[in-house]
Amino acid sequence: MAGFLLYEQAGHVVTLTMNEPDRRNPLTGNNAVQDFQAAIARIENDASVRAVILTGAGNAFSSGGNVKDMERHAAGELNGMQIRQEYRQGIQKLPLALFNLEVPVIAAVNGAAIGAGLDLTCMCDIRIASTHAKFAESFVKLGIVPGDGGAWLLPRVIGLARAAEMTFTGQVIDAEQALAWNLVSRVVAPEALLPTAMALAEQIAANPPHAVRLAKRLMREGMHTRLDTLLEMSAAYQALSHQTPDHAEAVAAFIDKRPPVFKG
Repeated sequence: MAGFLLYEQAGHVVTLTMNEPDRRNPLTGNNAVQDFQAAIARIENDASVRAVILTGAGNAFSSGGNVKDMERHAAGELNGMQIRQEYRQGIQKLPLALFNLEVPVIAAVNGAAIGAGLDLTCMCDIRIASTHAKFAESFVKLGIVPGDGGAWLLPRVIGLARAAEMTFTGQVIDAEQALAWNLVSRVVAPEALLPTAMALAEQIAANPPHAVRLAKRLMREGMHTRLDTLLEMSAAYQALSHQTPDHAEAVAAFIDKRPPVFKG
């Protein structure tokens, strides 16, 4: 896949690389959203994909919105309804697509994840940071609000109080503070970032893919639904899982004390 997003597959793992390093991998003013939608549709329709790694080329993960592109808004070239439609048909399609992808996604944060770039990491399931990474919910510094779902995503990752602190101040935090605040689960040396992400992706991909996908769906639904509703969904998903060949293989392998072979 050419363009903003590079698509590479090795075994059951797809690596998506944002590839506008000279502009610090912005998510607006280019084809980023369309490329993400195309990649996500490709992954959803490919049963061989069991895990995804998302990273950025160059020194930045993603600088978020293209500030130069915002000049049109500041200059009054568009009215309010036109700007609203730009958001609805543009950047807001990204969280709906990526957050709801059933295949687990690991954000390998190689550098700055700023504004929508930070929110992009929160659309993923797991975040691993290089020691060079830094994070900011910086919309307030430009006199705007998170227009990409960050006000919903960030509090669910790090809690309301810390999300409020980042959102209201626009402060930049480094990788170690991100680790302390549970924004990321690991901090590694730059040269170890992609190997660490790949090792984790392969560990995920080694499990029965239906179980991983359904578990992710339950976790996503659990973020905004009632316990009794989630229990009903869990019972239905469990009934499906018990009838799969991979479940039978897992039980047989456990009893036979041998490694299982999952076919998906």
